Amino acid sequence: MTTKKVRFDTSAVAKPSHPAADCTVRMLSGSEIRDAASAVHPPTADLCACGEKLSVLHFLRLRIEERQRRMHFGTARNYARTAASFARFLAGRELSLRELTDEVVGRYNIYLIERGVTRNTVSFYMRNLRAVYNHAVNLRLVEQTHPFRNVYTGVDRTRNRAVGSELVARLGRLDLPPGDALCFARDLFLFSFCTRGMAFVDIAYLRKTDIRGDCIRYARHKTGQPLSIRIEPCIRAILDRYRPAAAGTPYAFPILTATETSAAYREYLTALNLHNRQLRRLAALLHTECRLTSYTPRHSWATEARNHHIPLSVISAGLGHTSERTTQIYLATLGNSVIDCANRRILELLETTAAPQERSPECV
Repeated sequence: MTTKKVRFDTSAVAKPSHPAADCTVRMLSGSEIRDAASAVHPPTADLCACGEKLSVLHFLRLRIEERQRRMHFGTARNYARTAASFARFLAGRELSLRELTDEVVGRYNIYLIERGVTRNTVSFYMRNLRAVYNHAVNLRLVEQTHPFRNVYTGVDRTRNRAVGSELVARLGRLDLPPGDALCFARDLFLFSFCTRGMAFVDIAYLRKTDIRGDCIRYARHKTGQPLSIRIEPCIRAILDRYRPAAAGTPYAFPILTATETSAAYREYLTALNLHNRQLRRLAALLHTECRLTSYTPRHSWATEARNHHIPLSVISAGLGHTSERTTQIYLATLGNSVIDCANRRILELLETTAAPQERSPECV
C-alpha cells in the first residue's frame, strides 16, 4: 500500500518569532487534514485509530497550514508559538494524539511553571493546545478525554494599561519634527485615542475607501464587527497630514505598501514592533513611568469614557466589542486610587454626621 506524504516546512514552527514564519508553509483544508491523517493509518480503519500514530506536533503543523489558508494569520502565529514550546517540552520525543492525556498536560504545565513562564502565558499555550486537540476530536481522530480539565486556561487581570487624559494631552504637546519617526508614532497614538481606541492593526489596514465624507467606516480585523466613526477635526488633521506620504497605496497611512495578504501581514508585524519601540522612546521623553504600547490608547479611551459616566453599553459599542463582558475586563483594571478616593468620600460622609472634619484634598 502506498503512503501519501504530507509536506511541511518546519521552519514555520522552529522560528515562530520570524515575521515570515507564519506564511512559509503550504496550506491545507480541513478535508486535506483528514486525508493526511488517513495516510498515517490504512484508510479502511476507523479514523480514531489515526490518533494512535498521528503526532500532536504533526497535527499542530497541519492546523497552522489550514489557518493560514483561511488567512487567519494571528491564530496561525499563536499555534506556531505553542508548537515550538510543546516541541521543547517533548525534547525530540514523539507523542500521538491519543497519548495526550491529563497526566502529560500536567507535566507540561509543571515544565512551564518551573521555567518561570507567567500564568497568563501558560494559559495561552494550554488554550491553543486545547483548541487543536478539540479539533482533532471533531474530526474523529481521537476520542475526547478532557486532558486539560486540571490546568488553568483562564486569563488573569493584568496591570492597568490605561493612561490619563492629562498624559495624552502632554504627548500631543510634544515638540517633534514633522516627518520624524517619533512624530509619526505619536500621531498614530493620538489617532487611535481620538477614534475610540482603533486598534493598530485596523489603523495599518485602513483604506482610503474607508473614509467617506465625514465618516470612517471599517470592519474590525479581530471580529469583523463593522464600525462607523465621525471624523472630528483632530482626526481629520492627522489624516490630512499623512495623505501625501500614503500616495500610491490604497491605505490611509504610510504603514503598509503590499496588497497581497501574506506580504501585507509581514509588513504589519514589522510596523507593529517598530511602533511599540517608538512609543517606549516617547514615554522616556515624557519622563513617565507609564508604559506606552499600541494597546494604551484603546484602554485609555475606555477608561476615560467610564470616568465620564458613559454607560457600559455605549463604551462597548464604541470599542466594537461583541460582548459587554469584554468591556468589563478592560475596565476591571481601574487603578485602586480611584476606588480608594470614592471610599474616602463615602467614609467622610459618615464621619461628618459625628464630627465635621476637613476633607483630604487629594480626593477632591
